[in-house]
Amino acid sequence: MAHVTHIHTAAHHGLFDRAAQVLKGLGERYARYRIYRETLNELASLSNRELSDIGMSRSQIRSVAYEHAYGPRA
Repeated sequence: MAHVTHIHTAAHHGLFDRAAQVLKGLGERYARYRIYRETLNELASLSNRELSDIGMSRSQIRSVAYEHAYGPRA
């Protein structure tokens, strides 16, 4: 009987560890998404002249914000 209880306890710890990993992953995804949105909003607020000064066009805003938050696309 002690063996069965031990297995049951180990399964619970594994479940809680997995749930903690899922929550951590969700938190990291949300943090990256916030970086993407903040970068997107900042760049979108610039005028065409300001974008030109930093070597960008308005059509590049989404891809630049994405690369800033998530890294280069594979």
